[in-house]
Amino acid sequence: MTIEGADSHRPMLFAHGYGCDQNMWRFVTPAFRDTHRVVLFDHVGNGRSDLSAYRDARHGTLEGYAEDVLDILREHDLRDVVFVGHSVSSMVGVLAANREPDRFAGIVMVGPSPRYIDDETDGYVGGFERVDIEQMLESLDSNYLGWSSAMAPVIMGNPDRPELGEELTNSFCRTDPAIAKKFARVTFLSDNRADLPKLRVPSLILQCADDVIAPTVVGEYVHKHTPGSTFTALNATGHCPNLSAPEETVDAIKSWL
Repeated sequence: MTIEGADSHRPMLFAHGYGCDQNMWRFVTPAFRDTHRVVLFDHVGNGRSDLSAYRDARHGTLEGYAEDVLDILREHDLRDVVFVGHSVSSMVGVLAANREPDRFAGIVMVGPSPRYIDDETDGYVGGFERVDIEQMLESLDSNYLGWSSAMAPVIMGNPDRPELGEELTNSFCRTDPAIAKKFARVTFLSDNRADLPKLRVPSLILQCADDVIAPTVVGEYVHKHTPGSTFTALNATGHCPNLSAPEETVDAIKSWL
């Protein structure tokens, strides 16, 4: 874990998305060091995390990852926290804030999705059919490195900037494969729609164009069902504006703050 900035400043905790680590925020966090106490960490199984901390019972749901976040806040006695979550960590932040709202000043969700699979029963569009997700998980289980090389550039988008896709591929490949396979199921089979209306702290939803993981219709759903939320459509494309458009991401967060 990394903590930067004065103790007297409001804490700002950055949580990375699937297959990533805290390094993914390196173009964003410098803009907040003078005004906030910046806190970075790696989800268990990613980056420099302690792999022995992984527990099937705990980390078999996103609630376990939310508890990890709360453990960090409790250990360092952090309150009035601005939580910035990318992708699946957006829902991790919602779950953590719902559990202990007094610790949070606000939630920033970058490319959030409360459910990736379409739900025909109520007309919900998540962007994927169940068979698509099941096939993806089978591919990931059978050949994680091959899946990473094929999928990371698609997730990143910005085909005119192949170095971005390459960085995400390398990040995926640094992740512990055994945990990554389990976390993929937790991520892509999750359904946190019912948790959105429970959020009692202000939130900002940052939506990219041409995001294959969390399309615009999903971001609009999150905004509609989250009380006190602000929706900002970025010009950035793909699923990782923290890498592809860090200045626009920073400006949007600062404007909201």
